[in-house]
Formats: sequence, structure tokens, C-alpha cells
Amino acid sequence: MSPLRNERHSRRVLLKTGPFFLGSLAIAACGQRFSGASSPATESSAQAQNLPATPACGDDLTPPQTAGPFYRLNSPERTSLVEPGFTGTPIMLTGQVLSTSCQPIAGARLEFWHTNAQGEYDNVGNTFRGSQFTDADGRYQLETIAPGIYPGRTRHIHVRIKSPNQPTDRPALTTQLYFPDEPLNEGDFLYQPELLMSVQDGGDRPQAQFNFVLAGDV
Repeated sequence: MSPLRNERHSRRVLLKTGPFFLGSLAIAACGQRFSGASSPATESSAQAQNLPATPACGDDLTPPQTAGPFYRLNSPERTSLVEPGFTGTPIMLTGQVLSTSCQPIAGARLEFWHTNAQGEYDNVGNTFRGSQFTDADGRYQLETIAPGIYPGRTRHIHVRIKSPNQPTDRPALTTQLYFPDEPLNEGDFLYQPELLMSVQDGGDRPQAQFNFVLAGDV
């Protein structure tokens, strides 16, 4: 890797993890707090809105990744995936969908899906599956839990994003988001540091943030 490319890569990783990288979910804490302890998700999301933008828009597009075998069409439209009776550490994920010219993309459809706290996908119903649309400023907000670890993988959240003005010959962006300080990250065959969320350990509910950058001015 050339020095210039290495410098740009390091800058992208810094933008993604932000100043919370070293103080976010520690490895030991991940093993304890994400193992299935229940906690009410009733805090305000105002703190999440103050997290740094990540990644920066420009030439660095959000990398695509496989949808995996558990993607399902027609997930319900909702901004909260938390349901009564399910355990797990609540998290609030926020961010924007942006074009390469840094313009917010309103009306983009985001689909999220991930495992429950035990690392299992719901392939019959829509538990921990949902879709939503960005607002006029391209923002989204998702209330959910930190997913459990699916065998052979590190902790991750699946996302599929489609712009309302996206050309028909351009597929939707399908990717995955990752948590910092996860002991299984480096050994995961799909893990990319460009897809790390910024995570601030906010007590009972960590605040996560990620901005998606789509190709072109769509």
C-alpha cells in the first residue's frame, strides 16, 4: 500500500471510529453486557445526534457486502426493533445517507436485520427486522439491541439502502456494520474497518453512529 493510500485509509478509519474508539465497548464489557442482559430502551436519543459524522462523504463510498442467506423481503416499516420479552443490550443507531457530493438523500429506504441476543436469525417472522425512510435531511434513527454472535462471524448488523432516485441499472447498496473493540473482528472473513460504527458507551444504552455514502448524486 502506498504512503498516500495508507494515509487516506487511516483517516477514513479515524473518521469512522471518532474520539470514542478507545473508550467504546471494551472487549471484556462486550462479553458481559451483550450476552443477553435485559434493559429498558426508554432513554432520549438526543445524545446520539451529537456523535461525529462517519464516514466523511466524498470519493470514499460505503463498501458493499453480502446480504447473507437470511435477508427477507417486505420487512415492516418501523424505527424500533425492540419488542417485549426479548433480552439484549439496547442501542440507538443514527446517521445520514449522503451522496458523494455530501448532499443528504431524503426518502432513501433502509432495511435492517440482525440476530437476537443469542445469535439467532428469525427466518419465520420479522423479529429484529425492519425498514424505514430517511427524513428531509437524509437522517435515520434505529432503536434495537446489540446482536448476538452468529457462529463463524463477529457481531454485525445487516443493512440494505436504496435511493428514491437511484437508476434502475444500479443495485441497492447492501452492506454490514461492525462494532469496535470486538475480539472476533480481525478473524472475520468479511470484516472491514471502513464499516466500523462510532460507538459511545452511554450507560444502559450505547449510542452508535454511521453515515452511508452512495455512488453519484442520487
